[in-house]
Amino acid sequence: MSAFLEATDLTYHSGGRALVDCIDLSFASGSFTIIIGPNGAGKSTLLRLLCGELAPARGAVRWDGEKLHMIPAWRLAHRRAVMPQASDLNFPFTVFEVASLGTQGIGRGLSRSDRQRLALEALEQADVAHLAPRNYQTLSGGERQRVHFARVLAQLAAGRTLETQQALFLDEPIASLDLKHQLALLETTRDLARKGLAVIAVLHDLQLASNLADNLILLHQGRLVTRGTPEAVLTPVTLIEVFGVTLRSNALPTSPWTLATAQEHPAA
Repeated sequence: MSAFLEATDLTYHSGGRALVDCIDLSFASGSFTIIIGPNGAGKSTLLRLLCGELAPARGAVRWDGEKLHMIPAWRLAHRRAVMPQASDLNFPFTVFEVASLGTQGIGRGLSRSDRQRLALEALEQADVAHLAPRNYQTLSGGERQRVHFARVLAQLAAGRTLETQQALFLDEPIASLDLKHQLALLETTRDLARKGLAVIAVLHDLQLASNLADNLILLHQGRLVTRGTPEAVLTPVTLIEVFGVTLRSNALPTSPWTLATAQEHPAA
């Protein structure tokens, strides 16, 4: 797979120090890449640089060779969707209206009913369709996170009418979710990657990251330590040096959890 998203010499400063320092990366369509590292490693900052939310102090991010900051905002909204750790929304929107925000101004040749359909399908994917008429502000933290997942799914679906090469950026997307919905969200994103989407996520859970990712990016103190398959990145030496933990084997222990769809494990 050839890279379509590339970062060269990517550097970002804040408070007199480099939060991201001289990082070179590339991403291909159909890949699931997870950024890992200890607290303060620069994971979220790197994600925000890659998606265009932050401007680098040095270096550049390119999409198909075009510098990210040169791409018009309307076109960038068709190419990528971003789900942050938390999203504040202080208006009394319904859940359906929040999901519909993902389709507003996005897409080509879509009627109002088409946009409504995409929002409803996204709510179904995120398992919050039953909450569609509810006031978003009355939801729990986990429910709100699933609604925002629906919003980005709707945005990507609408954007595919104009752009076939897309990326999804996720910053700790499962932090407020229960186990069922953690696995469901990750399975959905993994399936999207299989279908050609580039998924770039930040996760703290090394076990889930090792089970999910095609590639891991390991950061420490703003620098790229290594990148590669989970087996190549999560070595005992690296875990000791970066995380300060020791394993008794040459890999992370086998997870007791496996990602599965609801069809594979129907409710009793």
